[in-house]
Amino acid sequence: MSATVRPPRPPLPERIRPAGLADVVGQGHLLGPQGIVSRLIAAGALPSIVLWGPPGCGKTTIARLLAQEMGLRFTPFSAVLGGVPELRAVLEEARKVRELGQGTLLFVDELHRFNKGQQDALLPHVEAGAVTLVGATTENPSFALNKALVSRVRVFSLHALDEPALDELLTRVRTHPEGLPDLEIDAAARSLLLRLCSGDGRRMLMLLEAAHAMAGGTVTAELVAQVAQNPSADHDRAGEAHYDVASAFIKSMRASDVQAALYYLARQLESGEDPLFVARRVVIFSCEDVGLADPQALQVAMSAHQAVAAIGMPEAIYPLTQAVVYCATAPKSNATKGYFAAAAAVRERPGAQVPMFLRNAPTGLMKDLGYGTGYVYDHDTPDHFAGQRCLPEELAGRSFYEPGGFGFEKEIRKRLEWWEARRKSPG
Repeated sequence: MSATVRPPRPPLPERIRPAGLADVVGQGHLLGPQGIVSRLIAAGALPSIVLWGPPGCGKTTIARLLAQEMGLRFTPFSAVLGGVPELRAVLEEARKVRELGQGTLLFVDELHRFNKGQQDALLPHVEAGAVTLVGATTENPSFALNKALVSRVRVFSLHALDEPALDELLTRVRTHPEGLPDLEIDAAARSLLLRLCSGDGRRMLMLLEAAHAMAGGTVTAELVAQVAQNPSADHDRAGEAHYDVASAFIKSMRASDVQAALYYLARQLESGEDPLFVARRVVIFSCEDVGLADPQALQVAMSAHQAVAAIGMPEAIYPLTQAVVYCATAPKSNATKGYFAAAAAVRERPGAQVPMFLRNAPTGLMKDLGYGTGYVYDHDTPDHFAGQRCLPEELAGRSFYEPGGFGFEKEIRKRLEWWEARRKSPG
């Protein structure tokens, strides 16, 4: 007689899902007694919403429980697998059951993956209340969703799970009938587990289940490290985390915090970021934030960019590190923003006349008209400085570049002051 084959057991996160909204951890600002979602449910007035938050914070669970609380039919739809025809079929089915008195909560996971056509197909049904849409996204809706769709839903931001919330999950693992009642975990393992999951409750539970299966006793930090393998940082090459980390990288260099700058450099590269993207940011920074306080910064950054293009990863970490350390520790100046003041003057006086003495005079007629008349060749004068003012008359006296007080710009300031004094002196 063959042994009975048991179906595989659902993963731990699925087995211990909350039975009600009150059991959801870490989202008290929405689901607590005074939370906005709790109050909308109590009023029986749940609108279409978008749940925006990092992975593993409970978006899918909350959507299921909202349908349960509101007595709606829960209809999941994958933005990755389903297209417009499948979406229209789901919406048509929702229309039919609505005629029978049953409402539908349409849950669209990874809503940001919907293209414009799919989002447009949703609009009239959301606007008419034919379905209650609950979308889940890890991307900023302001960038990832059509403005028309965003204007028709309420966006609620969910938090990554903090340590108390993750501890609540660990307690549930021990007390839930489908959890791990025999779980023993030492302090070092708990600390490592919380650190590795980075606020992702699902990831924590998956790691914990794997470590528990291997343990045969107490779960240790060594076991957690083994099952975690090579954890990736919270970073991606297109979404919000990409821009958050890149922003932190630039701002750390600007703050002359070289330790943080190296951390964010590593966080980008270890997560698979294009090293040339990073190198371009450093080149821009060398001009925008260091500038003429240390003109050498641009040369170092450009050399790093060329080296990265030539040698690639992993060796590219060395020129990138050198350039980041140089720029982070260099004196800072953003005086190159003087360009924007000059551009504003161009818009203000788009037809400002170039002074006649500065104009080109390639023909006899133009010379007769006074083009170039009065121009003094600076190299024919003492100190190679004639002292002529070259701005259009309408902009006389305007200043666009103001050197900073650090590094090489100290020397530039001295020169500008000397030249200005010469311009003002008799003769």
